[in-house]
Amino acid sequence: MAAAARIRVRGIVQGVGYRPFVYKTASELGISGTVQNLGSEVLIIASGEKLSEFIALVSQGPLRARIEDVIIEDLTSSPFDGFKIIPSEEGVRSGSIPPDIATCAACIDDIHTKGSRYQGYWATSCVDCGPRYSIINSIPYDRERTTMKSFQVCESCGCEYGNPQSRRHHAQTIACEVCGPELSLLDMDGSSIDCSDPLKETAKLLDEGMIVALKGVGGFHIACSEEMVPTLKARLGRSEQAFAIMARPDYLKELAEISQYEKKSLYSPKRPIVVLKKRNPASHSNVSNLHTIGCMLPYTGFHHLLFSYISHPFLIMTSANVPGHPMITGTKQAVEKLHGKADYFLTHNRPIANRCDDSVIRDGFIIRLSRGYTPKRKRIDLGPKCILGAGPELNSNITIYKDGFCTTSPHIGNVSNPSTYSYLKETIEKMRELLGSGFQTIAHDAHPRFLSTRYSYEIADGLGAELVPVQHHHAHIAAVTDKPCIGIALDGVGYGDDGTVWGGEIFSGELPDFKRVAHLEVVPMPGGDLATRYPERMLYGILQSEEILTLMKERGISETECSVIANQVRKGVNVAYTSSTGRVLDAVSALLGICRERAYDGEPAMKLESAGFGIEPDDWERVYLKDGNMDVFSTKALCREAYLRVSQPGRIEPIAKIASSFQYNLAKGVASLALNAADDFGTNTIAMSGGVLYNQIIRKTLLSVLKTAGMECLFNFEYPLGDGCISFGQCRYAGTLQK
Repeated sequence: MAAAARIRVRGIVQGVGYRPFVYKTASELGISGTVQNLGSEVLIIASGEKLSEFIALVSQGPLRARIEDVIIEDLTSSPFDGFKIIPSEEGVRSGSIPPDIATCAACIDDIHTKGSRYQGYWATSCVDCGPRYSIINSIPYDRERTTMKSFQVCESCGCEYGNPQSRRHHAQTIACEVCGPELSLLDMDGSSIDCSDPLKETAKLLDEGMIVALKGVGGFHIACSEEMVPTLKARLGRSEQAFAIMARPDYLKELAEISQYEKKSLYSPKRPIVVLKKRNPASHSNVSNLHTIGCMLPYTGFHHLLFSYISHPFLIMTSANVPGHPMITGTKQAVEKLHGKADYFLTHNRPIANRCDDSVIRDGFIIRLSRGYTPKRKRIDLGPKCILGAGPELNSNITIYKDGFCTTSPHIGNVSNPSTYSYLKETIEKMRELLGSGFQTIAHDAHPRFLSTRYSYEIADGLGAELVPVQHHHAHIAAVTDKPCIGIALDGVGYGDDGTVWGGEIFSGELPDFKRVAHLEVVPMPGGDLATRYPERMLYGILQSEEILTLMKERGISETECSVIANQVRKGVNVAYTSSTGRVLDAVSALLGICRERAYDGEPAMKLESAGFGIEPDDWERVYLKDGNMDVFSTKALCREAYLRVSQPGRIEPIAKIASSFQYNLAKGVASLALNAADDFGTNTIAMSGGVLYNQIIRKTLLSVLKTAGMECLFNFEYPLGDGCISFGQCRYAGTLQK
């Protein structure tokens, strides 16, 4: 009698062609039985002489699958003749939600092959590629539970869908020009434009200098040629912000330096925006006035066709939403919100169930965790309770822990915006439904006024869940490791245990018991958040002198405003106090005249990095203080040194040299604090997190000093260095408490 087994498979096994793979493997090995989606898992009943070989192969799965668990139960026999894919059923929701996948090379060939029935069709896909998370309404993953439900497959697509030899066998997104979603070109008022090929017409409009809003996989982008960047910036009110581009592969080699790792990322099925170093830092300054530029390659049939028609080597491809706000997904909403900004709209009639922005990486570190990477699933043991990590306020996402896995949502944005706050609540509910979660613990930021904190209280009241407040920087370090370590957390803002704004912190300990042992000097922020927007306020908060007030007046700041700022600092009225690394970088950026008003998040520090990039730094004197038992690195002394070098007769140095040296010496000061803490704590493990670490000058200097001293340096490569890691860190922190 042939061996038989019931095989339950968990992991990324839906939306990746797993069932067709199982069917094909069974047919080749003479295995009889069935395969079906059961909730978010796959259940296989199998019998045959080669059962062991079959189990080994299905445990590996097809190209896009990620098998996490294979549970095998022996059966006495299997009643089936042949092998069948049977209809899905509701079941446990323990598996992964598949992310969107860039259109594969085989489908691109189909689109460009003359005589192919997919020739010129923008929504071509197969089991290996296409939209997934962005179209899912519910689990199990089948066409009727996605936004493809309304597109009834034609006879030809039906034949491929049912053909075990086709790579579109049981491809839930299968569609062609006859039966699939359709494109429409609209004018700025939303009226349809009659044309035989909307994509060709759009390419013509872009070549003629029009600005076009494009409905993509996870939301709308705005596209235009480089010549139209000044117009686009004026319309969007983004005069300084760098734009990402989508380019032909051959052109990117001319524009930027591309390492092998960066090339691998650019061409991966995730297709993120990769921040690359320009070959000429001054080139394309209207697109990016930094030494870097964000680049991505076409990742849908839509994009590949567009680039086959246009004459330009690249297009600006920026999200159509305001930074920090949710992606625009509906055509009506796009026409309303982008009226006067876009000249035309190229849209389609496939609804977007779940918005998803482009992911962004730099130097191998994730900046924005979203399309292609999320929902992100990580195996981790945090105990038996289901945990919600509600995330931070800025650059937010959420994480849900359940049954040995954390699942992190796509990027959400700035939750202080009403629309993004609504999106946060929408995301929590959608992820809860897809994962079948019932939260027993809710971990949230310790800041009492964050909207994510308030919503955590609302959810907890409704569910009777336990609330666990997690200090912002503790979550940063928790996201990196749960081992004993020295933690370095460098960012812009985080609510401290003492009520001040932290952001330049050294911790020692082991999760969840972190002790703050050192920090950057605490300085006033005149006007609170105003000092973030106008960094000369921050400069005066650090260097409280008549010289700085005179400098500010010379730059056009009124006598009255200067007097108000000085009085705020003297009296401590409308002043926050901070040890933030980001605010120090802002202040020096203002001092050097690099950025005097922040137009977007991180602008002063990013421009400071660019100004000093590639310039050999000088070693400055560094001053250390004491705050009780804690070591303190004096940023006042460092800023004073920068001021003297930029202003004192006989010592005046080039701005680029001062910018480079300041960042270098700031990093060396932080490294010294960490090394002292490591010596006191008795460890050589240092974990680092925070958005400041995207800065190459600072990160590489830290690594050089720490590694030379024999330290093991840990970063988080799976989650962002910035606040996109917080929700995962919150879950890990809360889970450690409950274990």
